[in-house]
Amino acid sequence: MRTGRSRSRLVAGAVVVLALLAAGLGLRARLAAAPVQGRLTVAPGLRRRLTWRAGTFLVTWYGYTGSLVVTRRGRTVWASPPGRAFLAAARGTMTAREHIGYFRLQRRRTVTYADQRVTAIRARDGSVVVSGRLSDGTGAGVPYRLTLAAAGPHALAYRFQAGGADRLFLDWRSAPGEGYYGFGVQFTVFNLAGHRLPVLVEEHGYGRGAEPLTLLADLTNQGAGGTWHNTYAPVPFFLTSTGQALYSRNRGYQVFNLTRPGLGQLEVDARCARGVWLAGRSPGRLIRAYTAFSGRMAPLPAWTQQGVILAAEGGTRAVLRDLRRVQAAHVPVAAVWIQDWTGVERTSFGTQVVWNWQRDRRRYPHWHRLLAALTARHIRVLGYVNPFLQDTGRPPGPGNLYAVARARGYLVETAAGRPYPFHYPGRTAYLVDLSNPRARAWLEGVMARELAGNGFAGWMADFGEELPIGARTWAGRAGSAAHNRYPVLWARVNRAVLRRTGLAGQGLVFLRAGFATSPRYAPAFWLGDQLETWGPRNGLESSVIGLLSAGLSGFTLEHSDTGGYTSLVQFPFHIVRTPQLLERWMEVNAFTVLFRTHEGNRPGFNTQVWSSPALLARLRRMAELYRALAPYRERLMAEAAATGLPPDRPLFLNYPHDPEAWRLGAREFMLGRGVLVAPVYRPGQDRVRVYLPPGCWIHLWDGRVYAGGRGRWVTVAAPPGHPAAFVRVRSTARPLLAAAGAVPASGQSPAASPLRPPRGSDTMRPGMGSL
Repeated sequence: MRTGRSRSRLVAGAVVVLALLAAGLGLRARLAAAPVQGRLTVAPGLRRRLTWRAGTFLVTWYGYTGSLVVTRRGRTVWASPPGRAFLAAARGTMTAREHIGYFRLQRRRTVTYADQRVTAIRARDGSVVVSGRLSDGTGAGVPYRLTLAAAGPHALAYRFQAGGADRLFLDWRSAPGEGYYGFGVQFTVFNLAGHRLPVLVEEHGYGRGAEPLTLLADLTNQGAGGTWHNTYAPVPFFLTSTGQALYSRNRGYQVFNLTRPGLGQLEVDARCARGVWLAGRSPGRLIRAYTAFSGRMAPLPAWTQQGVILAAEGGTRAVLRDLRRVQAAHVPVAAVWIQDWTGVERTSFGTQVVWNWQRDRRRYPHWHRLLAALTARHIRVLGYVNPFLQDTGRPPGPGNLYAVARARGYLVETAAGRPYPFHYPGRTAYLVDLSNPRARAWLEGVMARELAGNGFAGWMADFGEELPIGARTWAGRAGSAAHNRYPVLWARVNRAVLRRTGLAGQGLVFLRAGFATSPRYAPAFWLGDQLETWGPRNGLESSVIGLLSAGLSGFTLEHSDTGGYTSLVQFPFHIVRTPQLLERWMEVNAFTVLFRTHEGNRPGFNTQVWSSPALLARLRRMAELYRALAPYRERLMAEAAATGLPPDRPLFLNYPHDPEAWRLGAREFMLGRGVLVAPVYRPGQDRVRVYLPPGCWIHLWDGRVYAGGRGRWVTVAAPPGHPAAFVRVRSTARPLLAAAGAVPASGQSPAASPLRPPRGSDTMRPGMGSL
């Protein structure tokens, strides 16, 4: 008894200490979040209203209130906060500690020039130039210049420099209640208003703020707990609920500070801040304007839309065994994804693939027979690759690619000139230096020979987040800009391999890391390593938040591992995939552009899609639903390629004048304009309250018709296998779903029968007009 009490006291004490540590860290973060603000003074000759044209934009200076306003056709594009400095600068230092893709930055400003004086505003060669001086309050200061110029009919470019300052700040006025969306793949917070968001490519972390998991992972694995804003693919772009949109074209470290009501601030680590303010009458037009700069994604090959991409591993016999199980249940399969084709190692994190890109002939004997058998069933084979190499201990050659790369100087190096080691659980790996054109060409050749040469129709292109800030590369010392650019180079390498092997337009490559221009080169993306759990920190719900924020940021062809990836079975945690979680994740991914399974990092602990006849039946239902929507998705992908609009989208993209659509966040999403899905995010939940926007909607499973009017709320049953999903009465998706049996073929027209909601439903007030 005494021992048990002692243990209880120790555990309670540890929990208190962890809570105090977490609270202290949170306080430090809040103190660091305050934006830089200063005084504004104006030269006497500028205390009046002045107007200039820059292309289709009108630039107006209101001298008596001290505000610069840019409009286009009467709509505000950018407005500085009145009476306050809207530009600032600083000099500072930054050091970075890196551990396998997690970064801890120590940043300090040595001098801050927060006070702004405007001395001149002139029109010059079609642009508007604002100039003056920034000072630190003691008389010391630097001159500055802000240049505004049209970069097309819907984009106003800005360029801001301030003497020798290496940190630059740009402010804008924010409306009360204005929502901020986009910023790349954001997993936990969809509307970023009120937050401070750093832009740095990195691993997304385990707990992401959920305690005590985050703190324990930080303490035991050097920062691997992550934060709510960690992401593999940040993008310095946002659009707002009032029609503002900004794309920062800087590649280095930067911070969007949205913590102060009425004010937005961008901080850029650079000697020149450059970007574009975008103009458009709707969120969709803003996305079209943005993706004209970032690049747009081409449609996926038609075969990818014909069924599930089934993860199978363990060797030739195991792959065929698992495929037979799935096909015996009549599940449509488009491809088999064999992640462990190079062999595996057992580590403390689970079963890990060997990072030497050569087929393991002992694990996969009779490879070409396997390919022939799958080809006969019209099933493609996908593989796995990343830009790391590990030392296998063999002589230089295909059996030890690390030794070849080291001998040729193709690896990222430490400041001392040695290959930079990345110490993962149970292994050490080394990163190919993609800034070196010869290293890129060599890696492309390896991938062409070993992947395409082995008959793979595509692959997962993993990682890309790890280039250390401060490492030595062929192009010089890697700063934050080189770090953020690395995943773009990785996407370019994969595109080059597809073109080199004749797989362009026919093969499927999906990446997780990215930056603003990655969509220009990447065939597809996936959302990385979610925990096998439910919530918005790092589970099923976070995958939907990531899906929607990514789509708003140009990453239009995005998907997630069905069921999640990361299991944690180390004491005191036991996080593994359950049958219910797997079912609910299937229900979400059936409405995304790719439907792919994953066995997870600990397959033996996890429920798999073939673990029971009931799960196989659920997989068949969702895979048939996914296949039925293939023609509909193909039209949406063509639209994405032409306009940048994502197939999977938040409701406000289709209903920008409906306040309820903006308030929903990621609670619901739409596939195109005709299909609406309200996922189940909680275990044991079997009913969902759904907002139906204006229009007439058919519930997928019982065929009931709901009139949205100006928008209404209903509650519907959502047992496992029957997600809360609706199709618009006049949508082109309706006959496709009817053919799959998801909607009764006869249907019910709004005019033919009274519109009674199902038993237990409730109806609330409609939407409240326009914003």
